[in-house]
Amino acid sequence: MSAESTPEPGIPGKDGTSAARHRAPGTEKTRGPRRKGLLIAAWTAAGIVLLGGTGAGYLYFKLNGNIKSVDINQALGSDRPVKVDNGSENILVLGSDSRSGTNKKLGGGTDDGSARSDTAMIVHVYQGHKRASVVSIPRDTLVDRPRCTDTKGVTHDAATGVMFNESYSTGGAACTVKTVESVTGLRMDHYLEVDFAGFEKLIDDLGGVPVTTTKAIKDPQSHLDLKAGTHTLGGRQALGLVRTRHGVGDGSDLGRIQLQQAFIKALVNQVKHLGVLTSPTRLYDLADTATKAVTTDSDLGTVNSLTSFADGLKGISSSHMAMVTMPVEYDPADPNRVIVEKTKARQVWNALKNDRAIPASATKGTATGEARGVITSS
Repeated sequence: MSAESTPEPGIPGKDGTSAARHRAPGTEKTRGPRRKGLLIAAWTAAGIVLLGGTGAGYLYFKLNGNIKSVDINQALGSDRPVKVDNGSENILVLGSDSRSGTNKKLGGGTDDGSARSDTAMIVHVYQGHKRASVVSIPRDTLVDRPRCTDTKGVTHDAATGVMFNESYSTGGAACTVKTVESVTGLRMDHYLEVDFAGFEKLIDDLGGVPVTTTKAIKDPQSHLDLKAGTHTLGGRQALGLVRTRHGVGDGSDLGRIQLQQAFIKALVNQVKHLGVLTSPTRLYDLADTATKAVTTDSDLGTVNSLTSFADGLKGISSSHMAMVTMPVEYDPADPNRVIVEKTKARQVWNALKNDRAIPASATKGTATGEARGVITSS
C-alpha cells in the first residue's frame, strides 16, 4: 500500500512491520551484557503528570520543583531544521543510563557518575493530536555526529562513524538532539528523558503493567525469567524486559527495540485505564514519581507546561500509534553495528515532515531483531 492510498495518518501500509533479515552464520553477538537504561516511559509519564496536575498550593510547587529541564534551544541556536508549521510535533524521547547513585544498583558497573543514552525514539504527533508514529533509533547505529555545543556551553568537535548513543555521553541532551536533527532533517520540538530508577518506580506505582508473552523469555543477564502466558510486570521485571537482548530474537539491539515497542503499547493502555481512578493520593503519587523521573526541554519545564502538553496527547490510544525502527542494515565490517539504509530512511523522514503515514515500503527488507510478536498487550 502506498502512502497516497493510506486512509489514515499514523498507520503505515498493512502493519508497517519490517521484513525479517537473518544474520549470516558466525555473526552472533559476542559482547558482554550492557547496563541498559532503556527507560521508555517518558511518553506516558507526561500523561501521568496530567492525572496529578490538579493539585493546588504546595502540591503544585512540590511537583514543579521535581522537574529538571535543559535549555536545548539556547544551546543549539538557529542552525537547525526549520519547524514545519502543519500542526504536527516531533518529540525526542530518550532513556538514559546513569552510572551513579541509585542507578548504579540497577545498571551495574562502576559509580563513575557518567551517563549513556540507551533508547531513543522520535514521536511524531500528527495534526489533530489523535495519532502518532514512533520511530526507534538503534543505539548501535553508526552515524556522523555534527559539531555541537552542550547546555554548559562546551563545544564538541564533529566525529565520523561513531555509535549514535555516543552523542549523549559526549554532549548530553543538546548534542543528542543535534545529531538526531542532522540524521533526519527534522526539527525536534520537544525533549523528554527518563532515567533507570524513575522507570522502575513508575511501573511499581502504576501497579504493574499486564503483558502476554507468546513464548518463554529467559535471560540471566537481565534477570528475566518469564514463561509463555500472561503476566503483570512490576518495575524490576519491566526493566529486565526492556533491557534483554539475549532472551529472544537474534540477540541484537534491534530485537530489544521490538520488545520495547510492544511494552510501550501495553504501558499506554495501562495509563489509559488508570484515567478512571479517583484516589487523589494515588494520582499524586504517580505525578510525584513522574515529575521526578523526567528531564524535559525548558519549554516543558513546569507543571503547567507539561500538563498542557500532556493534555494534547491524551487522545492518542495505543491502537493509533504506529511503531517502526529506523531503516538500517547490518554493517558488513562489524555485525555488532548497524548503518542507516539511507534511501528507505529518507522515506520515513519525508513522511513525517509532510505529516503523512510512514509507508510500509520504508521498512520492508531492512534489518530486524526477529522478536516481533513475542510480547502483546493483555
